[in-house]
Amino acid sequence: MAFELPPLPFQTNALAAKGMCQETLELHHGKHHQAYVTALNGFVEKNPDLQGKSLEEIVLFSKDKPDLAGVFNNAGQDWNHIIFWQNLSPNGGGIPGALESKIVEDFGSVEAFKDAFKTAATTQFGSGWAWLVLGPDGKLKATKTPNGSNPLATGEGKVLLALDVWEHSYYLDFRNVRPNYVTNYLDKLANYEYAEAALKAA
Repeated sequence: MAFELPPLPFQTNALAAKGMCQETLELHHGKHHQAYVTALNGFVEKNPDLQGKSLEEIVLFSKDKPDLAGVFNNAGQDWNHIIFWQNLSPNGGGIPGALESKIVEDFGSVEAFKDAFKTAATTQFGSGWAWLVLGPDGKLKATKTPNGSNPLATGEGKVLLALDVWEHSYYLDFRNVRPNYVTNYLDKLANYEYAEAALKAA
């Protein structure tokens, strides 16, 4: 079975009032994410070792293998984006009670969490991702990965939030000012209900 581009959980114009325009979503989802899925399917078709594996299994199988770098990058980017789209909401920005309590417990305050997440996102040099994860020690932490890598590959924990900080994710809306994009995400777009559900499931 070939991998497929999942539909967005909202219309392409649904986030425009919250700082992510329709053109950004059409390009990012319809062109960039689709390209990762198409490339991944091409790799799987040519490599019997990849056939029959889930997306997660391919990410783990290909990590740290230089000859499978292309596989890892495209599988990782597909996995990352699937979470990223679910992390966005036209009704985002409000942190529900159970998640807020855990954030305060582990970071000290909601503001301290946002500062830590923003630091991770803005200090990722070049392309990459920022994450809120529930670590193996049971504590929340903000972290970052380069390019198409992710906490699944690094073993840093269960992903609750994922923010794409590749320039194509924000350039039309925020030009080169990544900090404003990150703040806008945390305050207006982040689907904290998704994060709380992931926390409870973990």
